[in-house]
This record gives sequence, structure tokens and C-alpha cells, in this order.
Amino acid sequence: MKRNWKRLLIFSAVLCLMLSLAACGPKEDGADQATDNQRKVLRVGMECAYAPFNWTQPDDTNGAVPIVGTKDYANGYDILYASKVAEAMGYELEVYRIEWDGLIPALQTDKIDAVIAGMCMTDARRESVDFSDIYYQADMVPLTMKSSKYAEASSLEDLAGATATSQLNTVWYDILDQIPKANLTPGIDTVPGVIVSLTSGKSEIVTVDMPTALAAVAANPDIKILNLDKGNFVVDKGNVDMGIAVKKGNRQLLEAINGVVKTISSEDREAMMEEAIEIQPLS
Repeated sequence: MKRNWKRLLIFSAVLCLMLSLAACGPKEDGADQATDNQRKVLRVGMECAYAPFNWTQPDDTNGAVPIVGTKDYANGYDILYASKVAEAMGYELEVYRIEWDGLIPALQTDKIDAVIAGMCMTDARRESVDFSDIYYQADMVPLTMKSSKYAEASSLEDLAGATATSQLNTVWYDILDQIPKANLTPGIDTVPGVIVSLTSGKSEIVTVDMPTALAAVAANPDIKILNLDKGNFVVDKGNVDMGIAVKKGNRQLLEAINGVVKTISSEDREAMMEEAIEIQPLS
């Protein structure tokens, strides 16, 4: 009987030693270790080429944020807004530079968590992503040069026959067919490219949203924003209301973002936009 007790004690001691050694060993697959070291990160995609909403700059001046995988920094209205959202959620903001046509695919393949990029909430886009409440509203306006024969235009009829373009795969480009007999040239990949098309004389009319127009004029005073008060573009509400896009079905993230969006007033939005226009690189 005593011998059995001794064997039991020895077995227990060996078992405890084995468990202790196992606890000190490496964690399999890094699962627990990943939990220990996990950062709460909000990965946001944008073009970083759409002032005043977002742009690229070489340093962190004016609170610019690093662009992941590059030596560049991003700034603009979208950065100011995204920073507020991430901070309120208790997340660290990471910014990814992605071409316009690649933003929604990046969401769908989980390369990013959200798109904050001046994206209008069209019915077509709602089929692919979920949108937050409105984070900015912007009317669309035509631009021309002050020296242009269209500089005094006050209606779409006055723009008849103009050579016109805008950014590829945007509502800006789609509405150009409302100009009578417009000479539409192919859409351009980026907003800076659209503005260059105008200033270089390749286009007589381009369309953008009002903040982008104000930023363009601030950078180049020879550009004029046309006030078509006698006959303007007809635009659906979804084409002027901008939202933050998330992967379709990601209700938890959408609700968290909306919780922050509701706290940012229209006055706050305009103050951020004014700041963005003021600090844009070419101002």
C-alpha cells in the first residue's frame, strides 16, 4: 500500500514537471502571441491624388499620415476625417494609396477596412459595398479657363459643342453628356490629370465637385468656376452625397463608424474642408 502511494507521488511530480516545461515552450502557430500583441488598426484606402479630399506629400507637415509601403505621406479632408474616426473608435489609422478603380476591389478582398475617398453613394456602388451615413455633400460644377469663350456661360446651352472631360468612371464624367453636342474626350485617371487637361488647353470644360473646384482655383487663379444658374446639370441625390464605404455585410464596423459620423456636425465638416483647402500643397 505504501509502495502504491510512493508511485503515485512520483507520477504526480513528473506530470507537473512536464506541464511546467510545456507552458514555457513556444506558442503554436503564434495564435496566442498574436492576441497578446494585436494592434487595433483601421486600414483606410484612398487615391492620395484628389485634393482637397486627399493628396500625397513628402513629409508629415500639417499632421500628414504615412502611406503604408511608401516613404510618402497623405493629407487632406479625408485624412482629417479618418483620423477623427479612428481616434474615436480607439484604433490606429493606416492609410493605403490605391487607384480609384481599385478601391472597391480592395475592400472586397479585405486588403483594407474602409474607403474614405470622396466616394459618392450611387445605386451602382451600393450593390458592391455598404455606405456609412453622409460624411460630406458636394455639388458638381463645371470649370473653364478665364480666357475661354465659355467663361461667361450661365447655362448648359451656353456650353454647347465644348470639348469636355473629367475623371474616368465617375459621375463627373457621366453628367457631361447633358451638355448639348459636347465633344467628349476619354476620361482621365486622376484629378490632377483632369486639371492639367483644362489648363493645357486640351479641354475647354471639365467637371468636378465644388471642394475640388475651390482647391483648383486656389492653386491656379486662371481657372474659373461656372455658375450655371440658368440651367445646370441634373444630378441624383446619391451623386452628391458622399459616404465611407465598408465591405458589404460588415455591420459591426459600419455601426461603429456611423456612431462617430453622427457626432461630426456639418459645421465641423466645413471647417475641416476649409483647413484642407488652405493647407493643400499648391495653395
